[in-house]
Amino acid sequence: MPDIVNTEQAQAWNGAEGAHWARNQDRWNAVNEGFNEPLLDAAALTEESRVLDIGCGSGQTTRLAALRAPRGHVLGLDLSGPMLAEARARAARDGLSTIAFEQGDAQVHPFEPGAHDSALSRYGVMFFADPVAAFGNIGRALRPGGRLAFVCPAAAGRNGWVEALSSLSGLLPLGDLARPGLPGMFSLADPARIREVLTGAGFTAVTVTESQAYGTWGSGAADAADFLLGTGPGSHLMRQVDEATRARARRTLEDRLRAHETPDGTVRLLSTSWLVTADRSA
Repeated sequence: MPDIVNTEQAQAWNGAEGAHWARNQDRWNAVNEGFNEPLLDAAALTEESRVLDIGCGSGQTTRLAALRAPRGHVLGLDLSGPMLAEARARAARDGLSTIAFEQGDAQVHPFEPGAHDSALSRYGVMFFADPVAAFGNIGRALRPGGRLAFVCPAAAGRNGWVEALSSLSGLLPLGDLARPGLPGMFSLADPARIREVLTGAGFTAVTVTESQAYGTWGSGAADAADFLLGTGPGSHLMRQVDEATRARARRTLEDRLRAHETPDGTVRLLSTSWLVTADRSA
């Protein structure tokens, strides 16, 4: 995979983290799919749109974009080989011949200039080492006046999964896990930062709108706790403590999540995100 500058992210998403997301793509889609329709609406796709899906993962948003643009074309780009393998398999299963997937780093990927009408991303643009450079590169892939639309998390405390993990502050070294401004999940949590980055990257007409959706995190409190602590930040934190502390953390989180069980037993948590749109300058 040539042209990689975000090497730590590439290692993570082609290692255990990427493999976990690939195996659990349906679970992650259940967490995040409440933002699909607002995102696709904001991308202003037409039946002929040429679409770029940044950080496409296992390709749910790529497939949905292809359904909205049946006479167009959709390119999904991601760092993760394991997730792209799942994305290709799902697209083939669904008979979607207008989709292609490429493995690469959006910050430096050699996109064909002006080849796309729209670029979209569901939680795939927060991890760039140099976000201005990355969005500038994405902008060059758009035609003049092309539309960018993405969803990224708002402040950590406004997201139910972070609030749930905060119950473990006496057990796990939460530290700067959710600090805004750093490459990571909450790097674009500040709307002023979003506008600064996109304007610096050459975009105009930037809008930042709050969007909220409930996601399904598990079939019960125990299942949701295991899922939250088995990947991403939760997994990282659990590796910092001994087995007895891990067991206490799991029990504490399960107790916290029990309050979020619905009548059918599933655990639903509210996520608050920014729905961002911008236009490439003409």
